[in-house]
Amino acid sequence: MPLSAHPPGEVEGHRVVEIAVGEDSPSEDEFRFHTVGEQLKAERERLGFSLADLAARTRVPMRHLESIEKSDFSALPGSTYTLGFARSYARAVELDAIKISADLRSELAQSGHEGYQAPLQNYEPTDPARVPSRTLAWTAAAIGVLFVAGYFIWRSMTLDGSVDITMPVPFAEKSQIAAPAPKAAPPPSPDMTAMKGPVILTATDTVWVKVYDAENKRLYEKEMQSGDSYTVPADANKPMIVTGRPEVLTVTVGGKTVPSLGPPEKTVADLEISAQALLARTPTANPAP
Repeated sequence: MPLSAHPPGEVEGHRVVEIAVGEDSPSEDEFRFHTVGEQLKAERERLGFSLADLAARTRVPMRHLESIEKSDFSALPGSTYTLGFARSYARAVELDAIKISADLRSELAQSGHEGYQAPLQNYEPTDPARVPSRTLAWTAAAIGVLFVAGYFIWRSMTLDGSVDITMPVPFAEKSQIAAPAPKAAPPPSPDMTAMKGPVILTATDTVWVKVYDAENKRLYEKEMQSGDSYTVPADANKPMIVTGRPEVLTVTVGGKTVPSLGPPEKTVADLEISAQALLARTPTANPAP
């Protein structure tokens, strides 16, 4: 029986498929991220979030989130804030915040930024709805200019005598004007019992808090959740606090609630929180609605 010729790579009744494996296949290391910022950015893009979305979720300014992704630590406000921002970023993209924090701490140490502290600054809210529009800003500026101009016109007319602002005072009112006004009662002295009571910080929402003494010794540092509380040691040497959301901290001294540590969404730092200092503070006046 004559032998039939078959094409190369083919056997009678079967076809042999040859697959060549290239030598340029990507290695496992090429799939690994070199920095924590690259890992966070990749996960954010995988979930389809923009930096503006992350800023609204974490309440961290968008420029700081971008600096973390680029590992531009010199543009961030210190290592402590950087670690806190990274943990918030990791939770927003459903990564392990503890592992991200540990990896970033090692990265900060390798780059020489561990313990770095930038000058304190106020962080504005990242919610675009809270930022006034350009039209509103220009309108407010125009109203301010008109108000100032009207004041100077009124004052110039008053000084040159064209407007008489004097009015006759009835005799009955003169007798009332001559009577001396009663003296204001002296402000009440601080409650001595409260001055000896403990100072307790209670969080009503998620907030990062750091407490330290006059020698810059850290007494407490944590991202507090709603319901968490911390009692300041009574023997602490001039305890002070730094936090970015003082309005969500309820402060009591000896069971007595004291005024808020600062205005909403404004960072406070180097604020003494001993019992004597808190009771001596003047309550901040809230603007009328």
